[in-house]
Amino acid sequence: MAAQRGKDLLLKVDDGTGLLVTVAGLRTRRLAFNAEAVDITHSESAGRWRELLDGAGVKRASITGAGVFRDAASDALIRQIFFDGLIRRFQVVLPDFGTIEGPFQVAALDFRGEHQGEVTFDMTLESAGALVFTAL
Repeated sequence: MAAQRGKDLLLKVDDGTGLLVTVAGLRTRRLAFNAEAVDITHSESAGRWRELLDGAGVKRASITGAGVFRDAASDALIRQIFFDGLIRRFQVVLPDFGTIEGPFQVAALDFRGEHQGEVTFDMTLESAGALVFTAL
């Protein structure tokens, strides 16, 4: 994959009508995938090297971002999802790579502002089910 502009990575959310809408002007973004290993090492493992169970363990994804909300409606939508503890369908668009889509919960939502600047936010989403990757 060639170098890409960070601003081209988009975060979209289902607005409750089934439509995906772009949420915010994210200045920084991060998408991380993790999988827990299931250790099956036993006393007769070759050379006492750790053995892992293939295909086992819990997978998860986390999305973090910081920036400014696109508009008042986007701000209100994310706040409502957070305060209601809802799990909604989100989509991350990675340019020239693909999309990751599935259910996420807003796990953290922080606001901050400087005296002579705009209000900004930090947001963390945690996966809440199976994700689908679609190559572009």
